[in-house]
Amino acid sequence: MDLELAERIKSGPTYHELVRRRSRLGWTLTALVLVVYYGYVLLVAFNKELLAAKMGAGVMTWGMPIGLFVIVFTVAITGFYVRRANRTYDELTDRIKQEAA
Repeated sequence: MDLELAERIKSGPTYHELVRRRSRLGWTLTALVLVVYYGYVLLVAFNKELLAAKMGAGVMTWGMPIGLFVIVFTVAITGFYVRRANRTYDELTDRIKQEAA
């Protein structure tokens, strides 16, 4: 890529908007993932009784659905990011390409 073209793209307002939006969403989702993951680890470390408590009269404990939630949350948040990227970030990237051409 031509350095002049790269500088033109980096100085454009659409590029700055793309960087700002992606960074804000990225840090927000990172914080959510850290809260869920470390929350689960802290729960395992400091409240084993809750995780070992049975749900109803069966053999299932609270640890199973909480652990499953962490996995499902990861898939859901990934899907959310991909959907947002396909809708918003791809449009901004296309605008940047058109402005640079």
